[in-house]
Amino acid sequence: MKPHVAVLPSLGLGHLIPLFEFSKRLVLHHGLQVSFLIITTTTDDPSSSAANAQLLQPSNLPSDLHLVHLPSVDVDKVTNSEMQILTRICTITEESLRSLKSVLMDIGSPKALIVDLLSTQAFDVCRELSIPAYSFVTTPVSFFAFSLYFVELDRTVEGDLADLPEPIQVPGCSPVRIEDLLDQARIRNSDEYKWFLFHVSRWRLADGIFFNSWEDLETIPLKAIRENPFFKSVTPPVYTVGPVTKQEEQDESAAEYMSWLDEQPPNSVLFVALGSGGTLSGEQMIEFAWGLELSRQRFIWVVRKPTEVSSSGTFFNVGNDTNSPEEYLPEGFLEKTQGVGVVVPSWTSQVAVLRHPSTGGFISHCGWNSTLESIAHGVPMIAWPLYAEQKMNATVLAEDTGVAVKPEVKAGQMVVGRVEIARVVRMVMEGDEGDEIRRRVRELKETATKALGVSGSSYESVCRVVEEWKPLS
Repeated sequence: MKPHVAVLPSLGLGHLIPLFEFSKRLVLHHGLQVSFLIITTTTDDPSSSAANAQLLQPSNLPSDLHLVHLPSVDVDKVTNSEMQILTRICTITEESLRSLKSVLMDIGSPKALIVDLLSTQAFDVCRELSIPAYSFVTTPVSFFAFSLYFVELDRTVEGDLADLPEPIQVPGCSPVRIEDLLDQARIRNSDEYKWFLFHVSRWRLADGIFFNSWEDLETIPLKAIRENPFFKSVTPPVYTVGPVTKQEEQDESAAEYMSWLDEQPPNSVLFVALGSGGTLSGEQMIEFAWGLELSRQRFIWVVRKPTEVSSSGTFFNVGNDTNSPEEYLPEGFLEKTQGVGVVVPSWTSQVAVLRHPSTGGFISHCGWNSTLESIAHGVPMIAWPLYAEQKMNATVLAEDTGVAVKPEVKAGQMVVGRVEIARVVRMVMEGDEGDEIRRRVRELKETATKALGVSGSSYESVCRVVEEWKPLS
């Protein structure tokens, strides 16, 4: 009988995609049965968005991968319009997990439960049912290391981290600049801070940690996690299993721009996509558009209606928003860039564009899924972080990993100007620095392929855990 495990992602595509792809890998490459548990809501349902529906369609499911929808949560009863994104996610998740014990018992008490970083309440249920619980890290190892150390910072630092005069020295890792700190870690007196602290303080309770990374990508933070005395005292066994990325997408609307890509020279097209929830302000949208035009480079730009409210404005309705670019892009932009650029409303087949030989650069929000997809296809990045840990990721990718460049933002300004946008675009697409970044990212692409292959480090990591589960079955 095949070992049976369950997998539980939190809300949002950034959590759903890697855990879903990891579940498929467990079934197809390691001979497991997997129950994929899905948090659902009665209103404002992220799990029923167009993007999620495409990902979870039956044609994507191996025979031993089964979808299990948790009882729906009434969002209107547990959230309100004042809640910020992390508080909203955590509140919905906590309410949903009230049913977890009965669901796990109904599906036959699996031999292990794998959860992502924002579902740590599941550890309590697993302990009660004597089910080993593992965390799947949907962020870089470097951010995981900072988060574990954040518990110590909360205990030892007086006041807010945002007021610290110097960068934070995470043991064995690169310093974290205060300006790069994620919003949830900056101010103590906020619900976002409290939820972040709640979950990161519980990661040590896991029976093991899966990193969506590989040995050659994050050598320094992996060494710190494994060898530094601070981390050795608080970290469960760790396993590098990445890159776990989306392998394919089905999008009938992609035919037109994919045909356009087919007609372009190799490495000549800049791909612009700011993640499943990312949005720009109206002023930044204008500068962005004219910066692309000024660069004189070919591009595919996935656009969403600008908003002044939040840079994560489409997190809960990705793929569902009504979007007419001609209504908000600068007057004359579409005419001036006709034939040179393609504008795609809301959503695109990102993997298909990144793997296309005509794609030569990627303006990315530096979410970890998009980062891994870019590296896995050998595409250098221009870092455009928007929310969550993305500023921290962007600095690591530019300064430590060497696969991205960051636009310069003038002191006191919130908007990157068109001239600077054009400069970094040309740098990556044409300049010598772009050649060096491209060399580095292709080198990492090769190591990623090797890590995932039979006898590779990531493949063998999964094998070791699966062998631990098999006697229990």
